[in-house]
Amino acid sequence: MMMKAGEHWHCTNAACRCSVLVEISGEIEGRNPLCACGGFMKKDSSPPVVRCLDFLSFPEPVLAIRDSARDCGVLSSIHARGMAGK
Repeated sequence: MMMKAGEHWHCTNAACRCSVLVEISGEIEGRNPLCACGGFMKKDSSPPVVRCLDFLSFPEPVLAIRDSARDCGVLSSIHARGMAGK
């Protein structure tokens, strides 16, 4: 098991719970290192860092309010027919 400088390890024995800070990197053959009490040491884990996606940080676009009949040209064709009849 590779132990890197700066890592925190703790004893898995509930009665001991000893904590160790690794100062010099090194490798131990076989299993996890043993505590002075005889329990196995386990590397402390940190929760994953959750970051928001870049596109979520932009504000939502403002939707334009449109009159669908006028925007589709329906009214303009009606007006054109009315003017043509006169």
